Amino acid sequence: MMKRVAAVLVAFAMLALVAIVGYDGGQAERGVRLTRQVDGTMVLADRGGNAPVLDIYEDYDCPVCKDLHSRVDATIQRLAREGLVKVVFHPVTIFRDEPMRSNSVRAAAAARCVPEGNWLAFRDELYAMQPAPHGVASGFTVKELAAAATKVGASVEECVISQSFAEDHLAESAKIRIDGTPTVLLDGRMLGDAAFDPAVLEEIITGGPGVTV
Repeated sequence: MMKRVAAVLVAFAMLALVAIVGYDGGQAERGVRLTRQVDGTMVLADRGGNAPVLDIYEDYDCPVCKDLHSRVDATIQRLAREGLVKVVFHPVTIFRDEPMRSNSVRAAAAARCVPEGNWLAFRDELYAMQPAPHGVASGFTVKELAAAATKVGASVEECVISQSFAEDHLAESAKIRIDGTPTVLLDGRMLGDAAFDPAVLEEIITGGPGVTV
């Protein structure tokens, strides 16, 4: 009899353990993370959230994009990690003239090589090493880009140097219809100069009072 009771208790204990492990309140589907989409865009968001969408179209050889990055990137990432906004980064090549066009393509193709876990740090490096003066300087050499990837912990030298994703990047860029970079949209609405002010941008995203776009 005692053996039968013990067996029943063990069975109940195992079922309880399975229930605890198997049910996590949906947390397995939640959590803020950066994910790469098939078109090369990068999404920083709570997978289980329903936050407004902030689309950022940027060209790594664009000085104004670098300015935007320096002003509001910390705010944007903080809001995303708090689950208050879904950020979609769209690396594009907007320039047609050289050397800007080739600079842009090399940088964007290299960024596609970098794993998700290292990508934001690599993006920082790209803006830090942006060729200057704009329109004159030829930069973002494949060796420089490979070194930058290594610096942020990504072992992707062969991919970067071979520019494996250059054609894919150009094909996706050709599909995008924007007038220039940076272009910042919140749920499809263009933000304009407001996107450059971290305090104003945060109020717009979180629905703060007294903000007109």
